[in-house]
Amino acid sequence: MDYLEGLNPEQKAAVLQTKGPVMIIAGAGSGKTRVITFRVAHLIRNGVDSFNILVLTFTNKAAREMRERINKMVGPEAKNIWMGTFHSVFAKILRVEANKIGYPSNFTIYDTDDSKSVLRAILKEMQLDDKLYSVNSVLNRISAAKSSLVSPVDYQNNPQIQADDDSSKRPLLGKIYETYVQRCYRAGAMDFDDLLFKTNELLRDHPDVRNKYQHKFKYIMVDEYQDTNHSQYKIVKTLAAVSENICVVGDDAQSIYAFRGANIQNILNFEKDYPDLKIFKLEQNYRSTQNIVNVANSVIANNKEQLKKHVFSEKENGDKIKVMRAFSDNEEGKLVADAIMFQRSSNGLKWHDFAILYRTNAQSRSMEEALRKNGIPYKIYGGLSFYQRKEIKDLIAYFRLTFNPNDEEALKRVINYPKRGIGDTTVDRIIVAADKNSITPFEVIIEANRYVEKAPASLFAFAAMIQSFQVITKNQSAYEAALHIAQHSGLLKDLYEDKSVEGLNRYENIQELLNGIKEFSEREDIEEKGLDVFMQDVALLTNDDKDKDKDADTVSLMTIHSSKGLEFPQVHIVGLEENLFPSQMSLNSRSDLEEERRLFYVAITRAEYKLTISYATSRFKFGTLISCEPSRFLDEIDAKYLDLDFTAKPVSAGGSFDDERNAWSRKADTFSKPKAAAAAPVKTTSILAKAHVPSPGFKPSDTSNLQVGMQVEHERFGFGKVLTLEGNKPDVKATIFFKEIGQKQLLLKFAKLSIISGVE
Repeated sequence: MDYLEGLNPEQKAAVLQTKGPVMIIAGAGSGKTRVITFRVAHLIRNGVDSFNILVLTFTNKAAREMRERINKMVGPEAKNIWMGTFHSVFAKILRVEANKIGYPSNFTIYDTDDSKSVLRAILKEMQLDDKLYSVNSVLNRISAAKSSLVSPVDYQNNPQIQADDDSSKRPLLGKIYETYVQRCYRAGAMDFDDLLFKTNELLRDHPDVRNKYQHKFKYIMVDEYQDTNHSQYKIVKTLAAVSENICVVGDDAQSIYAFRGANIQNILNFEKDYPDLKIFKLEQNYRSTQNIVNVANSVIANNKEQLKKHVFSEKENGDKIKVMRAFSDNEEGKLVADAIMFQRSSNGLKWHDFAILYRTNAQSRSMEEALRKNGIPYKIYGGLSFYQRKEIKDLIAYFRLTFNPNDEEALKRVINYPKRGIGDTTVDRIIVAADKNSITPFEVIIEANRYVEKAPASLFAFAAMIQSFQVITKNQSAYEAALHIAQHSGLLKDLYEDKSVEGLNRYENIQELLNGIKEFSEREDIEEKGLDVFMQDVALLTNDDKDKDKDADTVSLMTIHSSKGLEFPQVHIVGLEENLFPSQMSLNSRSDLEEERRLFYVAITRAEYKLTISYATSRFKFGTLISCEPSRFLDEIDAKYLDLDFTAKPVSAGGSFDDERNAWSRKADTFSKPKAAAAAPVKTTSILAKAHVPSPGFKPSDTSNLQVGMQVEHERFGFGKVLTLEGNKPDVKATIFFKEIGQKQLLLKFAKLSIISGVE
């Protein structure tokens, strides 16, 4: 038993309890993986045949790590364990048993693109509107049905489902689902959801197969049990029905995948399935400081649906959790970048010691730009860099083509997106004609009747559209031109009509790009503000290394969902604002709100010894500046764990630093203002509506002797107070707090300021 040394008492007890149903509630950083691997090793060392052990995980990475650890403890026997993700393990079983359900053993596994291709063909054959029946939304609907073990027949015979489809004006979804399943079957193919759906079907309809695997898998362990969906739950319950030697490991406080079909009730109600269940709680957090653990506990305590536990840390108290307030999302990015620079230089850290976590992918823009301006290397995890996302590249391709019609790659990217009836054959003919006549493809398009056989009318319309964009860009601001192109190209409309989760994200990303252009248009430190100048900046932003070493020394940027299972010495959680985090879509039910709170809990517990939280009091949304209020989650953190020292920023126009310090020392007054009702519309404030009318006789002053503390007037931004001055003449930058719009940084040689009074 020497190999069990190093386990704490609760971990050891969980490892030794090998018989009967067991639930291990593993708090964040409590050594969950260690317990699973030791438990498997203990079984093998005590005579259990490794072929009779089934370990189910949610990632291949987790399975590999566990197998490597077990191999070090028991040797080659580790290779015989049935260990892997749900999909990989049950695909293996289906290969053996496929003939029982009418599939060949070499069936194809369709990925998402394959599934979408099949659905596109079906929608075309059925002559359905591909906007109303968008491929993404149809595939999501089918996936949800399969995860809930609803067959096409069940789907079409369920009155509630049919009523839902009728109300969404998509009554043929059931028929599409049925046809899709038939096509996959005819092709001898299964999609990812089928790997679980068909396993359930196999175990349900074939007693011999069910009996075989129930007796084969005498010991079953499931990692991250809180993330299982109904289909996974049924498989595990069926396989464990004979031996009942089932051990599930998880943390209800980290259940954050309901949007993928995960059902938290699986872990909350596990004891109802197994009344003689033995429960072990791993409550010691080995990852984080006491302050970080205490903050996480104070937040999650507000959830009603949970398995009670008391997570604790025996590490040092550590720093209090810093809360930073910014006046805009761009300033939030600057504050975060500055904080990382300071912490790295003062503590001798590496860039990879830092992570920035956000609720939505669109938030990465302001963070990326701030990091780049500071020369901080970074990498986006769990997603593409903002400017590398398809929808962003599509709109930028329109910009590129507008300014340079000879840009062949941009032309090929957008000529038929959104769809306008210009097929691949036509594009090929255009390219051939251009090569043959030594002219550009766009010149071919302009005179398509001369160069292209059976040229579609849409070619001329496309050329006219691009030429109209060229006129617009000469007469409009960068933002107005960009918005015009996004709208009149059809791209914005195409994304808006896709109501799937992915579609909404893409639409939000386009809006975020337009927000960035809006801010660029209003900068006072540059004279040239056309869309072509913005494009030059973007060209530099996107010219990054695509083949970065995955182990390179870079700051990590990712959504909180992508961060689960990871840990970093220092973590920044950004965007803690109502309707952003928690998401506005989560405010309609307690269960949704509690999932958002669990997401915040996951974010907090990624930090090892320093955690910083930030929010903005305003941010652009759809080209309009909206006021933001701090997230309700900040209310839920005990003030004694927080550092709310914001003396560097005025609390209100004209406020002194002493007023600021006093205001922020009263946390209740800061965060506990009444929250708007969930259904209340968001109040927005247009930038134009806030335009300042200059005072009579307004005249810009000589600012060469401007000093900190002076009161000034700007012809557009109104009255303000100079906070800081930095740089050397003639490139001095002034940070000014304006009463109406908050903080702005202006380049004095371009700013039109009138000095109202001297230093206060």
